[in-house]
This record gives sequence, C-alpha cells and structure tokens, in this order.
Amino acid sequence: MASHQKVFHQQWQSHRWRLANKRLILPVCLLALLLTPSTTELTVGVLADAFWQVASYVAATLALYHVISHRLARKSKLTHLLEGQSHYQVLFASFMGALPGCGGAIVVITQFVSGKLSFGAVVAVLTATMGDAAFLLLAAQPGTGLAIVGVGFVVGLISGLVVDRIHGADFMRPAQPQGTTSGACRPTELSPGSALKLQGLFWKWALLPASIIAVMGSLQLDIDQIFHLGSGTISTISIIGAGAAFVAMLLWATSREVTDYQSAVSEDPKPTANSLFQRVAQDTNFVTSWVIGAFLLFELTLHWTGLDPTVLFSQWHILLPLMGVMIGLLPGCGPQILVTSLYLTGAVPLSAQLGNAISNDGDALFPAIALAPKAALMATTYSTLPALVVAYGYFAWFEWA
Repeated sequence: MASHQKVFHQQWQSHRWRLANKRLILPVCLLALLLTPSTTELTVGVLADAFWQVASYVAATLALYHVISHRLARKSKLTHLLEGQSHYQVLFASFMGALPGCGGAIVVITQFVSGKLSFGAVVAVLTATMGDAAFLLLAAQPGTGLAIVGVGFVVGLISGLVVDRIHGADFMRPAQPQGTTSGACRPTELSPGSALKLQGLFWKWALLPASIIAVMGSLQLDIDQIFHLGSGTISTISIIGAGAAFVAMLLWATSREVTDYQSAVSEDPKPTANSLFQRVAQDTNFVTSWVIGAFLLFELTLHWTGLDPTVLFSQWHILLPLMGVMIGLLPGCGPQILVTSLYLTGAVPLSAQLGNAISNDGDALFPAIALAPKAALMATTYSTLPALVVAYGYFAWFEWA
C-alpha cells in the first residue's frame, strides 16, 4: 500500500502544473492594465506606439536584412582572404559585429574556436555588435542608429588590431571545442512549432499593411480620417495597433518556456526549417515585447508616482554612462533593448546609449561562454575599456554642464 502511494505521489509531482512559461506574466499584466479604467488609455497608447512606431519598422528591417544576408551567404568566398591574415580577420569580424542582430557575432565566435579567426577578431566582434537593440534604434532613429553602428565598427576594428598586436592571433584559443552553441541565433534541426507558425503567418499578412500605416504615421497623416475610421477618446488606429501588439506578444509568450536566464533575455532558437517570416516574427516579437515592457515601466512610473525618470536620472547624470556600460556586461539582448528604450524615451542620454552599444555582446556571449569561457571573459573585459572611453568622452565633450 505504501509503495502504491509513493508511486502515485511521484506521478502527481511529475504531472502537476508549474509556471514554466513565465513569459505569460507580461500579457496577463497587460490584460489587467487594459481592464483597469484608470490605465486603459495609457496601456492602449503604449501598445499602439510599440506596434506602429517600433514593431512595424523592425519587421520591415528584419525582412530586408534576412533576404540580403541569405543572398550574401551563398556568394561569400572569404576563406582564402582570411587565412593567416589577422588584420583582414579583424576587419571581417568588425563588419559582422556591426550587422544588426547576433548572427554575425556568433559566426565569428565559432570560427575562432575552430582556429580560423584570431582572438582580436573576437574582441572586435563583441565590441562592434549591438545585438537586437540595433534593430530598435535603426527603426526609431535611423540617423543615430547608423552613427552608433559606425562608431561600434571603428572602435571594434581598432580594439581588435591592438589586441592581436599585443597577444597574437592564437591567444586564449581553447585546445578543443568544448561543446556546441545552443540557444539564440544558432540554427537547429527542430521543426517549427504551432506557435512559431502562427507568428510567421501573423507577420506574413501584417508586414505590408503595418509598414504602410507606420510610414503614414511618421508623415503625420491622420490615418483615422483618411480611412474613415471614426473618432473617439482612443483613436481606432490606436486600438488596432494595440490589439496587433497584444496578439504578437501573446504568440511570443507561448512559443517558448522560460527555464533559465538565457531563455528569458535572448532570442528564441531558429530551426533550419524556419521560413523567412518565421525568422522575422521571432526577432520582431522578441524586440517588441521588451520594448512594451520598457515603455510601460516608464509611463506607469509617471502615472502612479508623478516622478519623471528623466529628471530622476538627471540627478545622477555622471553615472549614467557607467550604468549603460555595466548593463552591457549582462548577456542577452533583453537588457540592452531596455537601455535603448530608455534612451528613446529621453530618460538616459546618448552617452549611456553609446557605452551600452559598445560594451554589450548581445546573445553572442552565450555561445562564447559555452565554447571558450576564458576567452569570452577576457574579450568582454577588453570591450568594456573602449566603451568607458567613448561613453565618458562623449559625455565630457557634449553633455557635461
């Protein structure tokens, strides 16, 4: 009898419900805010802005990026040029890091472990990369985004060349690969799940109309009037955008369980079977969900406390560049998207954004830690130094008052 009870207890323990998919916390909180009269209008506004001003542009940018990168990948013949030429390797790594997203950086990390690229190339790519935060910044402020990407490329190139001159190309290289990359940005052999397929279908049909409406909104056109959508306290186009943002975030929230830090702050794995729109949807919904969280945090702080984060942060203005650099040390793109969102709301200055862009390694730090942990730690340390110099140099020159 006791043995039967023990077996039943073990079976109940293994089948009982557990909140592994902690991503659902965000849509549940949003639903509560939408149903609360005092926060309904604020929440709809945040969701609508996140969809029309961020998600639409990010999806369009990603679609173009994936099409171009796919074509370039088929035609690239760089092996001969890079063999034994560390300065070309660093130049290549800086370019790969400057590309939005984390794919280029992960390519460099794996090539370093296999002996094809130098340690300076690792420093260059981790310094130059901005991860998925680059998509957000390029979508919201293209001029600033391109400038920061350019600064990252130059700083990464210089840092990589200096490191190779000091240490040599084989410095910190592991004797043998210690494993395989897993998680964000690395293609796997898994088949797309139903939630991922729905994400792809959503953006397949939403991309073109969302992009058109987003451009119209950027041109300050009255979309409700043009399409005869009527008027009210909350505009119809805002309600549509809020609904689309909520659906996109719900699809993202149900596509993967959160079991550790990496699964919470990094992109979802991209199976090799993923279609173009599924890849676009994964990154777009990831960026959008973090942006919604950041925007809501900012707006609700104003709404409930009356405190203006811009004024609050201004009292610590000399520490803000350091804050950006320190957050950049955290692996994953999520914290970096948070910093970029705060910059776009005006809560933190450009010096903090610059420091974060240079110091952060995005999702590339996860495979770097898995494949070559000592090299990853050393390369991150090296990328922090130029981040501090650039951030405080810009602060001293342009922001110090």
